[in-house]
This record gives sequence, C-alpha cells and structure tokens, in this order.
Amino acid sequence: MPVNLDQPHRWKADVALSVDMYNDWFMRFAPQAFRTARIQTTKDVEAALQASGNLTQLGVALLGQHPGILPTLRMFTCPPLAVDRLIGLSGTVPNLVKCMEQEQKLPARMATADVERELGKIAAIIEKMADPDIFVWLGRSKAATPAEVTRAATIIADRLCGAVANPIIRNAQEKRQLAAIKSWLEIRGYRQLPEAGGTKFDAMPPGTFSFRMNVPVKLEGGVRTVNIPVDAVVMPQGARAGDLPLFFEAKSAGDFTNTNKRRKEEAVKMAQLRGTYGAAVRFNLFLCGYFDSGYLGYEAAEGIDWVWEHRMDDLALFGI
Repeated sequence: MPVNLDQPHRWKADVALSVDMYNDWFMRFAPQAFRTARIQTTKDVEAALQASGNLTQLGVALLGQHPGILPTLRMFTCPPLAVDRLIGLSGTVPNLVKCMEQEQKLPARMATADVERELGKIAAIIEKMADPDIFVWLGRSKAATPAEVTRAATIIADRLCGAVANPIIRNAQEKRQLAAIKSWLEIRGYRQLPEAGGTKFDAMPPGTFSFRMNVPVKLEGGVRTVNIPVDAVVMPQGARAGDLPLFFEAKSAGDFTNTNKRRKEEAVKMAQLRGTYGAAVRFNLFLCGYFDSGYLGYEAAEGIDWVWEHRMDDLALFGI
C-alpha cells in the first residue's frame, strides 16, 4: 500500500517541515562537520608538504611514489588548477592525470619512461605556478618556519574543503540519517547485521537490517551484472521465506535545484531493481531537506514511495 506517494494534498506542508528540519540541522551541525573535515585535510596537506620538502623537492620521484597527492598539489598554485586546466597547461596524457586523481595510482600499462616524462611535465607546472603568497619561503635562502608551514597548510585545506563543501555536508547528513534509521529500528527489536558478515540481501533473517549493502542487478539485457549500493536494507520481522527486503535510499538536499537535477538517479535504480527482481521490489526514499512537489511527483510517477525524516513513524506503514 502506498504511504506518501498518493497523498499530494500533504506534500506542500511536508516540504515546509522538511526544509525547516534540514535548516535547523545545518545551522547547528554543518559548521562542525566542515571544521572536522578541514582539520583532517590540514594534516593531509602538511604531510604533502613534508613529503615534498616544503615544495623544494617536488619532482618525478615524489609524484611516482605518491600519485594520490596530485589533487592537493593542484591547490598549491595561483590560481588553483582544475584537472582539465592542468592537463591543458602541462600537455600531459589525460589518462595519467585521471588515474592519479580518481584511483590514486599510475596507469598500469604505461611504459616507465613515458610515465616519468609526463610526471616531469606536471611537476614543472606545479613548481612554476606555486602560490608565492602562500608559500612565502619559496625563492629565499631561509627555510620555511613551522608557523609558515602550518599557515600554508590551513589555507590549502580551506581551498580543498571549499571545493568539496557540498559532499562534506552531504556525507555528514547521510551518517546522521542512517543513525536515525538505526535507532528507530533497534527500539523496535531489529538487529543490524555485521558489515563483514557476508549475508546477501535476499538471505537476510526477518527482523534484521544492513547499511550500504551491495545488490546485484542485470544490465544490457541481462548480459552483464553489476552491484549497486543501497543505503538501508530492512527485512521486516513478519517476512516469509522468499520475501524481498525493503530498500531505502537516504536523501538530503540543501536546495531545490540539485534535487531536480538528480531525481533521475532514483528512477534508474528502481528500474534496475525491478528489471532484475520483478514488480515486487519495494524501493523507497528517506527524505530530509529541499524536495519540492516537482521532485515528489516525478518519483511518485516512477512508483517510488518515501518517508519524511520529520515523520519517521511512517516507516511502520511499510510493514516494518
């Protein structure tokens, strides 16, 4: 039975309450989440500076030993360099840069001589464009002081965190949402499965739940199978043998624009699950934040239901 998708007369009021709840959380907890991320990022930047001799030993050897350092090094320049801008300026092989950025490693099939040549191009650009207002010791005979290194690391950490501010906030919100689901379920006698337990989603005992569980789905007409992650998977206490669990995707948003850009993601996931396991699949959303009637109508048309975090007891209406 539908819970919220067939209640359009309630959507407007729910949207207002959800926005208020998100804004309240953001004002109280988002700054701390950002500061925590910035503290860790500052330590990472300090480690990068130490590895590079405070930019005095930036070269092929450093990049070869620590390819994952590249996203940090791009923030060392004036102005900071986007991935494509670094590729364009250095004239290096795009695949090399993308491997370093996305996989923190060097291309496995690239010849050593070619790798060293391309890394040299990257190092030359970083050295040439290093920001002298941040790394004030460059070009002088006196070595960097601890205070100067700390100050530089803090500035670079701000740049890095500023570039990924939305993911930092989104990750903190997702952790909070999953913690809320966990608390609600455990109060009602549900048990969380061990993450390393190896239990498959269709073999979960009744009265159990799991987070970020991989569910295999078929693609390309059933020729290829891939795993898709689902935020929360719950096997109701009254489930019978052969029943599928309930799937929930935790979604939060701090503005209306991004939700409407991303609304197809859930529809694709629903289509993949139904295409693999049939119409009995129950894929739902757990919402907090800026989800307007346009977004809700789109999801409802796809047969996707939802629970508002400000009204969590609606979970019981799903048979949990």
